[in-house]
Amino acid sequence: MANASGFFTPSVPRLRSKIQPSIGVSRSGFCFSAGISRRVVCSSAIEGAEKHVSPSESRMPKLVSKGCKLVGCGSAVPSLSVSNDDLSKIVDTSDEWISVRTGIRNRRVMSGKESLKKLAVEAARKALEMADFDPNDLDLILMCTSTPEDIFGSAPQIQRELGCRNSPLAYDITAACSGFVLGLISAASHIRGGGFRNVLVIGADGLSRFVDWTDRGTCILFGDAAGAVLVQACDAEEDGLLSFDLHSDGEGGRHLGAPINDNETDELLGSNGSALDFPPKKSSYSCIQMNGKEVFRFAVRCVPQSIESALEKAGLVSGNVDWLLLHQANQRIIDAVATRLDFPQEKVISNLANYGNTSAASIPLALDEAVRSGKVKPGHTIAAAGFGAGLTWGSAIIRWG
Repeated sequence: MANASGFFTPSVPRLRSKIQPSIGVSRSGFCFSAGISRRVVCSSAIEGAEKHVSPSESRMPKLVSKGCKLVGCGSAVPSLSVSNDDLSKIVDTSDEWISVRTGIRNRRVMSGKESLKKLAVEAARKALEMADFDPNDLDLILMCTSTPEDIFGSAPQIQRELGCRNSPLAYDITAACSGFVLGLISAASHIRGGGFRNVLVIGADGLSRFVDWTDRGTCILFGDAAGAVLVQACDAEEDGLLSFDLHSDGEGGRHLGAPINDNETDELLGSNGSALDFPPKKSSYSCIQMNGKEVFRFAVRCVPQSIESALEKAGLVSGNVDWLLLHQANQRIIDAVATRLDFPQEKVISNLANYGNTSAASIPLALDEAVRSGKVKPGHTIAAAGFGAGLTWGSAIIRWG
């Protein structure tokens, strides 16, 4: 399986031949074959071994030389825009105080009948339309979110709203602001190792529902949005995921999170962990709690290291990359990472000022705007990185189109 460094450890079938294949590791983190044929697979199934297969044939393991590419993107945001001046009416702050410290001037917040599901569906449909793709041909839908509207996950509901008649697999990925990057890597793994062909990756979060609107340290940061990308199988020569690097550190989880309220769990549990009363009381999560200074230190230290690692695996340097696309958390973080990696500001994608921190949606939202504006063109190479609660962080070197 692929490990956090982006390398692939294959399980190779024994072949009825005295010739032993040479299995290596590609820069993108997936195995390749040399010495006998490129038609070596990383499973016990050889393509063409069975003439009569089930309808799930498209999801049987394929050749390890298969790549994946990003072919369509879309995004959606709520209609309500909340400015820094608006916030100054409910907390002790100002437009100058917020913009100087964060780079944020506006954010979008769900209101009325708007929902995260509706935003995710809108973003998904736009991505499919850009790719001129029928949702009935999807093999997999990945919903990257930490704020689902159903505790059991939202992806199957997205599948239903898109009208997918073939019941493709759909599930949620929870990794906060790193979620979309993990979704891309998961999509690539399903394509390269599981034989999937068309994977829809959605990043969507509604953090406004978990913000303490009396806390100026956090309420100024977050907004709601959704973004989506269609990832499609392709020949290895067209591969659009060049490398990746993923990490997590639970020790840092205390600096950023929204845990279940301690006072409620304390009342429920006795000294031996058993329930004192039955039925249990209704549980609820606290608002977002963040140590801003520690999160800043973590981001400016770990994110450049992750991107440098991914670039090395891809055999590239920063000068080979057209765009730097980071999770849109804070402009100071974006600037610090760009400086450390020697990326000029004109090669940095940022829409933070208009939307704030939209968690798993921030990267696909910024990507969609950059593609539709003509800034990002087919063939451009992008260094993308997500980082946030968990703590989790990761980067991917991708080629658009």
